[in-house]
Amino acid sequence: MIKDMVPFVHFYDQDFVDMYDRSWVWIDELWKSGTEANGFSGSYLSYPGQTTFNQFLSCFSSLFLVYSNQNNSPFPLLDYFYQKQESNGAIRSDYSIEDGKPVFNANNPEGISPPLFAYVEFSFYHKIGNKKRLKDIVPILEKHYAWIQATFQKPNGLFSVPVEACQSGNIPRSHMYYPLDFNAQLAVNALYMSAIGDILNDKELSFRYKRIYFSLKTRINSLMWDPATNFYYDLDIKENRITNKFIGAYWAMLAEIPNDERAAYMIDYLHDPNEFGTDNPFPGVPVSSPAFSEEGNGHCGGVLSVNTFMVVKALEKYKQFVFARECAIRHMYFLLDTLHPDAETIGDVWEAYLPNKEGYSKTTEIADFPRRRLMPYAGLVTITLMIENIIGLDISLPRKTVNWVMPTLEAMGIENLSLKRNMITILSNKTDRGWEIRLESEKLYYFTIEILGENKKKTLPIPSGKCSMLIDKL
Repeated sequence: MIKDMVPFVHFYDQDFVDMYDRSWVWIDELWKSGTEANGFSGSYLSYPGQTTFNQFLSCFSSLFLVYSNQNNSPFPLLDYFYQKQESNGAIRSDYSIEDGKPVFNANNPEGISPPLFAYVEFSFYHKIGNKKRLKDIVPILEKHYAWIQATFQKPNGLFSVPVEACQSGNIPRSHMYYPLDFNAQLAVNALYMSAIGDILNDKELSFRYKRIYFSLKTRINSLMWDPATNFYYDLDIKENRITNKFIGAYWAMLAEIPNDERAAYMIDYLHDPNEFGTDNPFPGVPVSSPAFSEEGNGHCGGVLSVNTFMVVKALEKYKQFVFARECAIRHMYFLLDTLHPDAETIGDVWEAYLPNKEGYSKTTEIADFPRRRLMPYAGLVTITLMIENIIGLDISLPRKTVNWVMPTLEAMGIENLSLKRNMITILSNKTDRGWEIRLESEKLYYFTIEILGENKKKTLPIPSGKCSMLIDKL
C-alpha cells in the first residue's frame, strides 16, 4: 500500500489526514512510465486527459513529490525538460506525450513558460540534499536564462512575453505588454540562482544573479508599483500601468520585491473580503473587479490551488505564518467540501474552486475547464501545505535541521519522514504530564520548536533513538 511508503501525518482533523492519504493513492494511480517514443526515460505523474508534458505543471508536481520518501521521484519530471534543451538554450513549455516533440501554440510561438527551475531545485536540495545535482544543472539553467534574456528582454530591462505564457487563464489582461507575474517570476529565478551560487560556494555565479535580481527588482518597483492604489500592475507597450488587480501580483512578494510597507498594503488586500479575502482564498481577480464572478468563470473568480500555494509562500517571506496557515486550512476545507458535497456522494478534486461556497469554478471561455483530478495543483495543498504550513514543519537536510512552528499547541506531527536514509518521527500530544513532543530518529539532527501563542522557542540536538520533551519545561 502506498500509505506505508510515504510519511504518515497526524492532525486533529482526521478529514485532513484522509485527504493527504487519498492524494498519495491518487498519485500512485496516475503514475506512468515513459515510452521509447516520447523519450521519457523515467516515470512521471500524469493527469486525466493529459496530451503534453507541461513545464509549469511538472515544476509544481516536484514540490510535493519530494515528500514521497523517494518512492515517487520528482527528478525525472525536471530532467526530461533539461534533456530537451536546444542549442540556443531554449526549453519549451510543452512536449508531446506521444512523440516527445515540442508542441507550439500560435498564441505562444516560442513556447515560453514561467521560469521556476531554480526555485524548485533549491527546494530539492533542502529536502533531498544532493549538491552534485545542483552543480550539474547550473549550466543548463544559465543557458536557459540566456535564451529568455536574448529572446524576451526589452531595452528598458523588463521582459515581454505573450499573456498565454503567464498561465493566468481567462483573467482579462488586454493591452498587457510587460507582464508583472512573469517579470516577478524571473526575479524569483534570479534570487534562487544566486542562492544556489552560495550553496556551491561559487561567488561569481551568486554575484551575477544577485545583480540580475536587483536590476529586475528596481524596475518592477519603479515602473509597476502604483502609489495611488498601493499595488503592482502589468504595463502596456508605452510603460503605462494597467490598473487591473490580479492574483499574479503576489509573485512580487514571493520574489521579496516590496519593502515591508508595500507588502503590508498588499497583505491588507488579502484580508479584505471586498478584494482577495474571500472565504476560499484567493480568487484570480478581486471581488471589486468587474471580471469577478461568484460562479468562478474560470480563473477570474475561481480559486486555483496553485495560486493559493504561491500566496501562502509569499506570506511566509514576510513572517505572516499564522495568516498563511489560516489560509491554507480554509482552502483545504473547500477541497474537502467539494470532495464530499453530501453524505451520499463522493466528488473529486478540481483545477479551480468557487470563492465563497463549495463546488468548482465553471466557464465557457476555456475548453475542458476545470480539469478533474489535476494532482499537480491539488497536491500542493493536500501534501506540501499540509506538511509545511498546516502542521508547520520546515526541513533542511544539508543543515540537518527541522524547525516546527506552531501557532498554538495541538495534537499533530509526522511519522517516518525520510531525511536521506534517516527516518524521523515528530509528534505532539497531551499526556498526564502536560504537552509532550515525542521524537524518533536514526541519526542526530537539530530540532527547533517555536510556539507562537506562548512565545516559546528552543533548539535542541536530537540524538539517535527515541526521546521526548515536555513543553512546560522549555
